[in-house]
Amino acid sequence: MSSSNHKIKKVLYWFWGCVLSAFLMVFILFFMIAKGFLGVMPSFEDLENPKNSIATEVISEDGKVLGNFAIENRTFIDFEQLSPYLVNALVATEDVRFYDHSGIDPRGLLRVAVRTVIMGDKGSGGGSTITQQLAKLLFHEPAKNIWERALQKLNEWVIAIKLEKSYTKNEIITMYLNKVEYIYDAYGIKSAAKTFFNTSADTIKIEEAATLVGMLKNPALFNPVRRKDTTEFRRNVVLNQMRKAQFISEAEYDSLANIPLTLKFNRRDHKEGVAPYLREHLRLTLNAPKPERKNYPSWLQDKFVADSIEWENNPAYGFINKTLKPDGTHYNVYRDGLKIYTTVNYKMQTYAEQAVKDHLANNLQQAFFREKKGRTRAPFTNKLSQEQYDAIINRAIKNSERYRVLKKAKFSKAKIMESFNTPTDMQVFTWNGERDTVLTPLDSIKHLKFYLRASLFSIDPSNGHVKAYVGGPNFKYFMYDMATQGRRQVGSTIKPFVYTLAMQEGHTPCEMVPNIPQTFVLPDGKTWTPKDGGRSRKGEMVTLKWGLANSNNNISAWVMKQYNPTAVRRMIHELGIKSPMPAVPSLCLGIPDFTLQEMASAYCTFANKGVHIEPIMISRIQDRFGNVIAQFTPQKKEVISEETAFLMLNLLQGVVNQGTGIRLRYTYQFTGQIGGKTGTTQNQSDGWFIGVTPNLVTGVWVGGEDRDIHFDGISLGQGSNMALPIWALYMKEVYNDESLPITQDDIFEEPINFTLDLNCEGDNTPKNNEEDNEEEYSNGDESEFF
Repeated sequence: MSSSNHKIKKVLYWFWGCVLSAFLMVFILFFMIAKGFLGVMPSFEDLENPKNSIATEVISEDGKVLGNFAIENRTFIDFEQLSPYLVNALVATEDVRFYDHSGIDPRGLLRVAVRTVIMGDKGSGGGSTITQQLAKLLFHEPAKNIWERALQKLNEWVIAIKLEKSYTKNEIITMYLNKVEYIYDAYGIKSAAKTFFNTSADTIKIEEAATLVGMLKNPALFNPVRRKDTTEFRRNVVLNQMRKAQFISEAEYDSLANIPLTLKFNRRDHKEGVAPYLREHLRLTLNAPKPERKNYPSWLQDKFVADSIEWENNPAYGFINKTLKPDGTHYNVYRDGLKIYTTVNYKMQTYAEQAVKDHLANNLQQAFFREKKGRTRAPFTNKLSQEQYDAIINRAIKNSERYRVLKKAKFSKAKIMESFNTPTDMQVFTWNGERDTVLTPLDSIKHLKFYLRASLFSIDPSNGHVKAYVGGPNFKYFMYDMATQGRRQVGSTIKPFVYTLAMQEGHTPCEMVPNIPQTFVLPDGKTWTPKDGGRSRKGEMVTLKWGLANSNNNISAWVMKQYNPTAVRRMIHELGIKSPMPAVPSLCLGIPDFTLQEMASAYCTFANKGVHIEPIMISRIQDRFGNVIAQFTPQKKEVISEETAFLMLNLLQGVVNQGTGIRLRYTYQFTGQIGGKTGTTQNQSDGWFIGVTPNLVTGVWVGGEDRDIHFDGISLGQGSNMALPIWALYMKEVYNDESLPITQDDIFEEPINFTLDLNCEGDNTPKNNEEDNEEEYSNGDESEFF
């Protein structure tokens, strides 16, 4: 063998040795990666069930998404819910040979090696396939340095191959688009489509799809809100890639590239959108912890008892802490992608919110501003002393978030007050939209107190389903929920409960009683005689129907006197009121504080033939896979007879037909069967109206943040002017919507074998001076009892 041949063989030995060694090293490297020796490698179970934070959706009974609970605003969708435009734009831009490779694209890697690494062309694109990018999104945190990133890249190759074996191409596309992150709290393609274009992933336009896919390269850089021109340029790059891939024609590209970038930007904010008070109520209810006495201070022991009863009897209360997933852990309302199906009707909810806004913004608030204009202690009543005014304002300061933060930071009282009196840039609420201004924090507190509050609660009396829920005029600025949390004095809306006891015990609507003052002897030997401001039929014999229709205090007191305060309180509790109340004679005139939810729920008993149903807001809950994990049914209890309930409906109809609610007939022209009761409390601090129709019971409350914020005159401050119009505006829309099963032809069903004549002689003359006595419920002699 010649020396030249020997050298050639030696070179070949070294060459193949190096090649084999390289292959062996690569094999060992990937073997170690696959086994997890060079970093955590997801198991088969991890690949089949990757961990994702998925938003929980709150859904109306008619299938509309009201909002969500989320750490990441992400909602998963299926491939069938993706527009082909999105799929084509993604493939054309990120991985044109996606359907031809098995997770790694050799041609792409070669391009990177030659053009990017050797030739230094940074614009030649990357070599990562869509599957590799998905692997990075699913299983890798951001790398700390270049070497860790290099190792991650090798891991992604292995994971990508495993993903390709576990999932179809369509599933990989879907997983990727569900996982990608945008800006403005948009996670996943569904949230992005909603946030930037207010559309869905299946109806998105081609130019919008190109925009969203283009943003993926760098969402902060290609921000369509702040960098419109840059984002539009990037969109056109994506459209050009679609042209090259023959997903669109040359003509289509030319046309689409000239369309201006137009957004319908709608950033997610849990404080905005439809039914924010409902959503917050559900969030708190579902996440409620098991009540423990040690967590309740002495002055909240009544709440501990109430919460304990809720925990035991209400499956929705503390659902998250009561219910386990199949793996034995508790559900997480922010991460587990639950679907909470509510009883709320989307249309009715929007009608309710609009009714509250229309009446407050266009009528009440303007009148309130006019009355308080120029008053030094506005928006409070002119009867308030300076000392009382200062005490209320100081309490508001101490209840503010700013005060709590500064107090926690150990600022002195002087420094805190200096902060509250320092002008600062801020946004404030107005009925014409948020306004940028400069105010002191103290002035901003006073500004918000000028605005009247209102709440509405609407229930289907046959099944307890809550159909509409408005806790206030604007959740962002007035977060305290006056539908389910706030308790306010109920005034004359309590009177039907007193009459219910009378009807149950054998009295009838047409029974004649004397319209004269009633005097009660109190436990200390003193006497109490409720005032009555009514000017008609004094000293005459009148019917019970006339007494309730005209909200006459003498007649309510007469009914109370036939029984006793304890019996009346027992009846009120039976009808569904859970709040505490004193067993005193003035109970018949509405001294206690109840929630609007309680009041609407109690009135449902009349429309539901004597059966009280606890309101429910959730019909069922599904997990992320569509499995029903909870269904909810209301608690029912027969508390009065069907005949008593029908008699009460007749009495309540008298209020609307010839009493304090008559403007429903002559102003709003309603013709159907309607019962109801107005209510006005001392000094017009609260205005109420509870309206009852055969298939819907709706309560409305209106008042100020503090009881000393109110109209000083009864004509504007009575319930028939403050609350009743909101009910009317809401019901007008409900009646006009033919898709809803509520019409003015609905009737209250008469009990079988009912023979009483309810046409009371002399009671059919309409009343014109509405509610002229409701606020005069107490002369103060009973203050020691409540």
